[in-house]
Amino acid sequence: MLIITADDWGKNVAATDHTMLCFKNGRITSVSAMVFLRDSERAADLARESGVESGLHLNFSLPFDGPVRSEKLLTSQHRLAAFLEKSRFAPMLYNPFLKKDFEYVYMAQYDEYVRLYGMAPAHINGHRHKHLCWNVLIGGLIPKGSRVRRTFTFRWDEKNAFNLMYRRLIDRIIALKYVCTDSFFSLMPIDNMDRLQRIINLSKQSVVELMVHPERKEEFECLMSDEYVDLIFLAKTGHYSLL
Repeated sequence: MLIITADDWGKNVAATDHTMLCFKNGRITSVSAMVFLRDSERAADLARESGVESGLHLNFSLPFDGPVRSEKLLTSQHRLAAFLEKSRFAPMLYNPFLKKDFEYVYMAQYDEYVRLYGMAPAHINGHRHKHLCWNVLIGGLIPKGSRVRRTFTFRWDEKNAFNLMYRRLIDRIIALKYVCTDSFFSLMPIDNMDRLQRIINLSKQSVVELMVHPERKEEFECLMSDEYVDLIFLAKTGHYSLL
């Protein structure tokens, strides 16, 4: 089974509109929605009208530029961003001094999603994968049983041992508490289709999530290409399309 999720839904007009074109043309299966950003409310309206499955794309780092009236929320998110962006190792550390800020910013985004979409999110992941930071995982912010995105899937020869062991630890925690796919990949890099072909083949025997960003020109062009749709059709039917 292949799940193709477009991230950054509602981030801005370009991200939303390019993603909608991909959905209408059968290039993606779901979206991850950002709240408190400039196109969040219009994106929610479009999601309800089109019927696209949507989840919550938690944002602890990109400044909220939508109509946010709460100075407390802006301040809390700024503190989280300062911590998480300070070092690439910061998400691997639990910060007890930011416990309440993480709880507050998480719940504010969850509640805003429910307000905009009229339902709980179908899945939860994070902008720049910050939903995998220790404050979120150890803090138990995401309800047990939720569909949550795992870490990127790599072979043993693609990363160093520490990196791979850490990813497997995070994936183990996610698997114990949440519902997740068997593997997770990004559409990038897209310099050739061989890698994508391998991902498609893997989806025939397991549940695979492919993350895409239609806002990016090179990804959008790839998603709308005949070669890409041939591979997606092959994943669904076992045969190439007739495009």
